Amino acid sequence: MKNSRITRRDAIKTTAAVTAGIVSNPRFAFAGGQRATMRIGVIGCGGRGTGAAVNCVESSEGVEIVSMGDLFADHLASSRQQLTEQLGAAFKVTNDTAFTGYDAFENVLATDIDMVILATPPAFRPQHLRAAIDAGKNIFMEKPIAVDPMGVNLVIEASEIAKEKGLAIVAGTQRRHQAPYLEAMKRIHDGAIGDVVAAQVFWNQGGLWNRERQPGWTDMEWQARNWLYFTWLSGDHIVEQHIHNIDVANWAMQGHPIKAVGVGGRQVRVEPEFGHIFDHFAIEFEYENGGRVMSMCRQINGTANQVGEHIVGTRGTADPERWIRGSRAWQWGDTKYVNPYVQEHTDLIASIRAGAPLNEGRSVAESTLTAIMGREAAYTGQEITWDEIANADMNLVPDPFHFGPMPVPDVAVPGITTIDRNI
Repeated sequence: MKNSRITRRDAIKTTAAVTAGIVSNPRFAFAGGQRATMRIGVIGCGGRGTGAAVNCVESSEGVEIVSMGDLFADHLASSRQQLTEQLGAAFKVTNDTAFTGYDAFENVLATDIDMVILATPPAFRPQHLRAAIDAGKNIFMEKPIAVDPMGVNLVIEASEIAKEKGLAIVAGTQRRHQAPYLEAMKRIHDGAIGDVVAAQVFWNQGGLWNRERQPGWTDMEWQARNWLYFTWLSGDHIVEQHIHNIDVANWAMQGHPIKAVGVGGRQVRVEPEFGHIFDHFAIEFEYENGGRVMSMCRQINGTANQVGEHIVGTRGTADPERWIRGSRAWQWGDTKYVNPYVQEHTDLIASIRAGAPLNEGRSVAESTLTAIMGREAAYTGQEITWDEIANADMNLVPDPFHFGPMPVPDVAVPGITTIDRNI
């Protein structure tokens, strides 16, 4: 299996050099009479990548899926079958444009595509984003966009290159494309609840899927197929899942927090098949204006589900998906449901075709780093500041990646675990 030509550290070191040589426009701007059909590649063909491909085709006229790649052949085959059935004539992937292995992302990017969907486990997102920008492709990337500060910084730098090249980047934080959230946030930022001083954000639910280890799987393959349960692959569930709600908090506060303190642990989901991640977190984030956000997430079977956000201002409160209460009360009243997973692709493709590409790279990078800061506050038992986590020498992703031995890291222990960790 071939290793990538660019390592994570090499990518960061060469960002400045690449910036100096960039061109101002992507190959296919879709303005001024360019081809009407947008050709899409998919990197990462699991459930989310397959779903995103369907959402993308549903979102706009003149969209085709033309190439695909995944680390695993069975993922690719299953996704191709599903998309053949669901997309019909809009699915044009052939054996010559379907790739497997670690270098599959390079092969997809070498095909004649205008946009790529990045939906592998988050560990690989910074490298794939950088490669897609270097290849001149517009991008939809699933959240989160990294698992460690090194990856976040690479994404921020790469996003700036994308702006210079006129390439679009939209992230899978779909609440930012969801009509009630957009209307509520406009009103909140216009002062409907006064100054925003606090919030509570939640993603509490039961457990998720798990793949039983099969004979012949190396440590690395077993972990990659169960990526949710390994911090180096997913970032832990506070990063991989709860980022949605943390992103809403940053959106409401119009910036990232300056520090975090919190607790968490691995109390119920303790068997080896669940890797080494925690099953619950509770974090307090403090923002520049002194505002506080209480963040809570849990993945434990038999517990109550609670997913959402509550924003507190000096003159009112808001559930940004539904209502604002106070002197300038508001209730979302449109009964027509628009799937935000589709709408984010509608907005992305419209921006490309209009020659005004969206770029959400920095906002989703800051929300990812916020979640990482909360994770590290719980892992270490220490107060973690924004500057500390942003500059931490933390690289959790093996480089180069190869199938073979991969010891499972120890479960984090507050008071012992530190934030400076490298593989």
